[in-house]
Amino acid sequence: MKPTSLLAILIFSFFFSSCGNNRKPKNNSEDIQSQIIKIENPSTPNSQTPRLFSNGNELYFSWVTTENETDFLNFSILKDTTWSNAETIIEGKDWFTNWADFPAIAESNGNILTSFLQKSTNGKYTYDVKLNLYNATTKEWKKNILLNTDGTQSEHGFVSIVPNYGGQFFISWLDGRNTVVKEEMNHENGHHGGKGAMTLRGAYIAENGEIINEKELDNRVCDCCQTSATMTNQGPVVVYRDRSDKEVRDISIVNKENTQEWSKPKTVFDDNWEIEGCPVNGPSIASFENSTAVAWFTGANQKQKVQIAFKKNDKIDFGIPIRLNVKETLGRVEVLMLNENEAIVTWMEFDEEDALVQVMKVNENGAKGEPLTISRTSSQRSSGFPQIELLDDTIYAAITIVSDKKGSSIELYKIPIEKL
Repeated sequence: MKPTSLLAILIFSFFFSSCGNNRKPKNNSEDIQSQIIKIENPSTPNSQTPRLFSNGNELYFSWVTTENETDFLNFSILKDTTWSNAETIIEGKDWFTNWADFPAIAESNGNILTSFLQKSTNGKYTYDVKLNLYNATTKEWKKNILLNTDGTQSEHGFVSIVPNYGGQFFISWLDGRNTVVKEEMNHENGHHGGKGAMTLRGAYIAENGEIINEKELDNRVCDCCQTSATMTNQGPVVVYRDRSDKEVRDISIVNKENTQEWSKPKTVFDDNWEIEGCPVNGPSIASFENSTAVAWFTGANQKQKVQIAFKKNDKIDFGIPIRLNVKETLGRVEVLMLNENEAIVTWMEFDEEDALVQVMKVNENGAKGEPLTISRTSSQRSSGFPQIELLDDTIYAAITIVSDKKGSSIELYKIPIEKL
């Protein structure tokens, strides 16, 4: 063989081998997507507003079913891959059932606390927060506990519940007692007094259902965005959408450390989102020991974003927000923490006329996993807010599916953490 021919073969072989080695590996997103599995759940048709809570051993699932103008608050418990029989806690014809302001559920040392909203008058936004408490010792429910005892016919809602020590609970909510027009007349101009602002309040619920240590946490907040609470090693922490005198509605945080007084409200990050009305898009907070993560939606500067920020216990402030959404987003976020550095976030993005429920793993250093689609649903308000929880190295997601023909139903999915 001629030397030139041998050289040509070697060169060809080198380039062929190099090209093969430089090929990008086949995208495994389809393989990962296939790991998102829809599972059976105990809800029935005409159900909505799912809520999930995990104590590490069991997954608590609550939802509302509507039949013949009656609302039923139900729950079931998943343990060892098996659901308990669905149980109706309470029912009523005078509830305020809303896509954004939905019942909460939590467990503490076997005790279970749930919430729902009951109309106080025929007004559109006049309703109270009612609680139902299951006592693990007596094995009985104490129902219809009135949380807000101000006696005003105003808006109360957007409840968050987290377990506290000794079988108790901490609860946060929005309270409209100051929004009621004062009855005193202004004799100079003949007008009634002005309205106050929506407030944020917090309290503890004892094992017997007693409401203790109730306190106003912020005297002016956004009217209809969800609150979100978590319990760190140092005490409860609450995030919510605040409201300044100039109608800037960014996310604020308050906390109670080492059983001391509540902190003053502090902004998580200055988005400076100035908006006249409530966007109905609250934040979500989660914690791991004393590290916390907050996810939220903002429309500041006409740019819709879903963001997450982390804070370690030894830090005063949260880190710079990490943007998550790729497409135009509806927000509707939920977050949970895997460890002190990583979190799982869900949110909704537009996809033509529908919406995609997205999930992603995020590291506090800014590293992000690939966004995966859990499910497709309606972009209407009635599709509500997706919920996620962690149990046995698996993420569980509950989603309201809306159909023009079939109404609403709830789908549950599970995703192995290792696949995110």
